[in-house]
This record gives sequence, structure tokens and C-alpha cells, in this order.
Amino acid sequence: MMRVVNRELRRIWHSPRYLVILTLGVVFSVVFFATMTQEGQPQKLPVGVVDLDHSYLSRRLCHELEATQGVTVAAVYDNHTEARKAMQRGEIFAFYEIPAGTYNELLQFHAPRFSLYTNQSYLLAGSLSYRQLATMGKLAAGAVQREVLRKKGYKDDAIMGIIQPVALDTHPVGNTKASYCIYLMTTLIPGIIALMAMLHTAYVIGRERQERTVRSWMRKAGGNALKALVGKALPYTAWYTMLAVVANFIMYGPMGMPMEGSWLLLVLHSLLLVAAAQCAAIFLMGCVPDPSVAMSLTSAYATLSFTMCGFSFPVDAMPLPMQAFSLLFPLRHYFLAMRDITQFGNGLDVCWPQTASLVAFGVLAVIGAAMWSRQYERRLAC
Repeated sequence: MMRVVNRELRRIWHSPRYLVILTLGVVFSVVFFATMTQEGQPQKLPVGVVDLDHSYLSRRLCHELEATQGVTVAAVYDNHTEARKAMQRGEIFAFYEIPAGTYNELLQFHAPRFSLYTNQSYLLAGSLSYRQLATMGKLAAGAVQREVLRKKGYKDDAIMGIIQPVALDTHPVGNTKASYCIYLMTTLIPGIIALMAMLHTAYVIGRERQERTVRSWMRKAGGNALKALVGKALPYTAWYTMLAVVANFIMYGPMGMPMEGSWLLLVLHSLLLVAAAQCAAIFLMGCVPDPSVAMSLTSAYATLSFTMCGFSFPVDAMPLPMQAFSLLFPLRHYFLAMRDITQFGNGLDVCWPQTASLVAFGVLAVIGAAMWSRQYERRLAC
């Protein structure tokens, strides 16, 4: 096998551009997501207010919205149509509509109705804008109710018991800061590295077919297809595992992402993720003799893993066949193990099912090697 490894190292030395390009892609991804999400959540999202009341209350609400960290009042509109067109143009993500006569209705102890419109075409921006404006609306309603009760002679202790009879004490677990950076990077960056390792492994195998060098490659492995494939993949296993370890050090070190468990266990699962992704690539390249078709299948499989791993949409909410299908993706098992290790500080006694699942992907390499050997014997790969 070492003869195959040395042969592959020489090929990398004479043609390093692919390894350099993919490495730069990983570096760019880390820098891009780290700078894009460094504030944790998008700040100062533009929103609007349709002020039809022009009263002290409506102006006070605009000032309160402007003082919040998450949104900023981009404009105050005179009618609903202007605000709707601004939202359709993407100038604002949400707007309040304060109807005329709101302040007078409050003075008469009536219950005026505010309207809140959000643009959910932008999921994150629309959701955050809705949360900020809805929270501000509840606070404004509570402030008005407090003033009314004060004028009726209630004490402040009694007023708080009426406005908020039950105090809710929330404790976000795992991501205590509700940072989008922690949610996004801890899954996307390892997933991108695994994707690069998978595509690169599939490419170097397919290039042997395209360049008609399979015969010399197999001679170096003594005719053993498994040794040939594993020996060819090993240099890339080491390289992409190193990139994963460096990325984890940056995320859980200088970037301050929560790390409650063992570093050694996280490194082990990074290695297993890269190796499992390569085993899947070997299997797919062994299934299809045509390198172009095999590369397309590998790309589709690698891209689909981001959906099936469960970080964007919970796997438990998927139909049962899709839940079973998600087990065929290494990133799914890494995501579960990474969550246990970094967020909850669990050891191998808890995350061993995910560890065993990642190791089990080695069976795909054995099957892929068997199919590759059959193709070689039939001279389909030469």
C-alpha cells in the first residue's frame, strides 16, 4: 500500500493545483462565514412604520423601535401602499401599521389594534424582524396597560401581577447566546471539508480512468483493488483531516464557540467524517464505470448531505422513509456526535452509536473495491 501512497504523493507534487484550489476553498469558507456571522445575528434590519395616528404614542413607538439592537426604522410611511411597495422592493423586511385614532381609543379605555406585516420570503430576516416587532408590540401594550392601571390607583406590585402573572425564566441550552454563527459554522464548515474530500477522492480515482493509468496503478498495489483505492485516498484523508482540525481549533478556540467535551474525541470524529466521505466516494466510483456520471452522482450525494444531516430541518420531523435515508450520510452522524461532544460534554459512552456508524461506512469502501476489481478484470477501467 505504501507504494501506492508514494505514487499518489508524487502525482500531487507534480500537479498540486487541485489540492491548492480546494484548500483555498475551505479557507475562503471559514473566513466568509466567520466574518459574515461574527455578530451572532443580523443587526439593524430595516423596518418601517405606517403612522396614521400621528400622536405621542405612535412617535414613542418609533423611538422605541429605533432603540432596539435588532432592527432600525428605515422610514415612516403615510399609507399602507407605500410600505407594501417598499417591502416588495426589498427596502424593508417588516412594518407596523398604527391606525388613526389609536391614542384616543386608549384614553377611552378601548383596545386599538396594530397590524404587523413581515416579508417571510427572507426566512431569517423576516423571522428576526417579526420577533423584534412582536416583542416591542407586547412591551408597548404592557406599558400602556401599566399607565392605565396606575391612574386607576393600583400599586406597582399589583400591576405587575396583572400584566405578567407568570415570569418565564428561559435558559438556551447549547447555544446560550442564540448566535447564528455557532449554529451555522459548526456544521457547515465540517460539511464543506467532507464534501471537498469526497469530490477530490472521486476525481483522482476517475482521473486514473481518463488517463488510462489504471494498469500501472494496480501493479503498484499488487493487483489488490482495496489496497489501491485506500492507498490513493490516504494522502487526502490526512490533508483534509488536518484542515478539519485547524478549522475546529479556530471555531472552538479564538472564536469562542462552546466546547464542553474532549478535544481528542472531536478530532477522532473529524477523521472518521473525512474517511467515511471518502468511502462513500469510492463506493460510488465503483458503481459507475463512467467517470463523468460517477462524479455527478458523487456531487449530488455530497450536496444532499447538508439537507439530510438535520441542522437546517429536523430529521425527526421528516417522513419515516426520509429519516431512514438520512442514516446513509456521514454528516448526519457527525452532526449528532459533534452536538453531544461540544455542547453537552458527553463522552464515547454516549456518542458511540454515531462513532460506530461512521466506522461502518468502511464497508462501502470494501464493496466499491470489489466492484472496481470486477471492472478491472473485465478491462472496463483500463
